[in-house]
Amino acid sequence: MTAQAVTAVEIRGALLRLRRATGLPVAFGGLVESGRPQVRISELSGTATAALRSLAVSSGSGLGGKAVALARPCAVTDYSSSRHISHEYDIPVAAEGIRSVLAVPVVVRRRVRGVLYGALRSAQPLGDRALGAAVAVARDVEQTLVLRDEAWELLTVAGRAPLKGAGAQPCGAAGAGAGGGTGTWEQVREAHAALRALAPRITDPALRADLLAACGLLTAPRPAGGPALAPRELDVLSWVAAGATNAAVAERLGLRPETVKGYLRSAMRKLGAHTRGEAVTAARRAGLLP
Repeated sequence: MTAQAVTAVEIRGALLRLRRATGLPVAFGGLVESGRPQVRISELSGTATAALRSLAVSSGSGLGGKAVALARPCAVTDYSSSRHISHEYDIPVAAEGIRSVLAVPVVVRRRVRGVLYGALRSAQPLGDRALGAAVAVARDVEQTLVLRDEAWELLTVAGRAPLKGAGAQPCGAAGAGAGGGTGTWEQVREAHAALRALAPRITDPALRADLLAACGLLTAPRPAGGPALAPRELDVLSWVAAGATNAAVAERLGLRPETVKGYLRSAMRKLGAHTRGEAVTAARRAGLLP
């Protein structure tokens, strides 16, 4: 699944959450198009027509464009007669039959990435409660996009490293190989650990599966009948392999240090290891770690 597709799925889910949280019967939204100062309305929920689909809303124009330009939520009680917005999009809005509308920008790292709209088919004030609930939904989307961006950045770092089958150091070996230096492999190991730490925080199952699949690409093929570790045991050992202390692992994974020690002891037992270093080496030989 591409990054754009993952984001579209998140916007679609956010519209359903927005309708439930605000009680508004209509919601729609979309992303800021790459390289263009406009939002493309791509997702609809509760609409009666397709009048709003694929509408390109320019920054500063209409209600959504105002939200993009100001990077803050905006609302109108009666869209067609409001003096606080421009009216380039009155025809599709009227065709859908909506009047009271709110627009909340999705802002990631100070850049507007999309807009979520909620609407009524009658002209009445939407109120602070509805606006606050819509803002909370937008914040959830922002957090998901931050995690997704971090994940893709880590995947990019890992993709630049020499991997198995490309003249690189075998994943289970120590030190520098013919295809790359120790520094490169440390990047791979840190990327592997960071991806595993991100995965449980991703709510979209397709993206979470993609991240875990990417982790698998960074390791050697697992031999048949080899040892298996629980997900959290592997998360802990991934950071240990990257050189993190128990305290640092606990901070990275949001666990108590005692819990980290428990997972590490369990992983060592399954791998037949007596020390942290032996556990890491055994896990690499078993194709569990890069």
